Amino acid sequence: MAQRYPDFIWHNGAIKPWAEATVHVMAHALHYGSSVFEGIRSYRTPNGAIIFRLGDHLKRLFHSAKIYDIDMPYSQEQLASACREVMKANALEQSYLRPVAFRGLGGFGLSAETPTDVAVAAWPMGPYLGPEALENGITACVSSWQRMAPNTIPTGAKAGGNYLSGQLIAREARRLGFGEGIALASTGLLSEGAGENVFLVMDGALHTAPVSAALLNGITRHTLITLARAHGIDVIERDLPREYLYLADEVFMCGTAAEVTPIRSVDGKQVGTGKAGPITRRLQEWFFGLFDGRTQDEWGWLERA
Repeated sequence: MAQRYPDFIWHNGAIKPWAEATVHVMAHALHYGSSVFEGIRSYRTPNGAIIFRLGDHLKRLFHSAKIYDIDMPYSQEQLASACREVMKANALEQSYLRPVAFRGLGGFGLSAETPTDVAVAAWPMGPYLGPEALENGITACVSSWQRMAPNTIPTGAKAGGNYLSGQLIAREARRLGFGEGIALASTGLLSEGAGENVFLVMDGALHTAPVSAALLNGITRHTLITLARAHGIDVIERDLPREYLYLADEVFMCGTAAEVTPIRSVDGKQVGTGKAGPITRRLQEWFFGLFDGRTQDEWGWLERA
């Protein structure tokens, strides 16, 4: 089936038809991966459409750009307006938003000075890992590909080049018949999924690898940690060996795209009862409850679209 693209996109300061948002084939980012981006979701709520943690996502976008010395020609406020504009132009309420900033056409060397192009796209998007993933969970495998060592590529930046690693992990998992891959850090300890953070439930507490384990400090990760602690669940950030994936009572992935996705088996070994466990279900309820009114937004995360 042919991909159905949105009608409009925000590109370098203006809403324009999707097909007109073009980039030169010699753009720096195409050759060297010099882009930073965000994935943001908007949701339909009883009080109208909201964008979830828009300010936090744009703050991280600017942090990523700072790490890579990418000059941002627009302010966070301008990009927040762009997100709302592109949703309105495409008549979207529930959508996935993709702001991206990248080095465009200029010089040809690694350190060449180039202009920064910026775009914001929005399109309808269901569960990232499949329509039944949130309910039934997915299978996962530990990838043969490791995450980057901490003194090589900064994993704290959400940069396009970092996702070459994620592509290897995800494509290997699909080739082997799994729903998603999980990577280890260069230490041999647990890091994260191809594009998601990973949580384990053991003895009623949430365990997750620290940001020093070559992972992106995810905004959904932070959301779930905050919700868990607010409801009295202990959260422990610690080094985790691979075998704990097999021994945990529950395992789940999270991210803006993946939301809260249970993992029913790892490397063919059943996790817990082989379905979403009670704490995973409660976290799903609290998370999605932010958008249907069951969970009070005490943190100012819901921003009107």
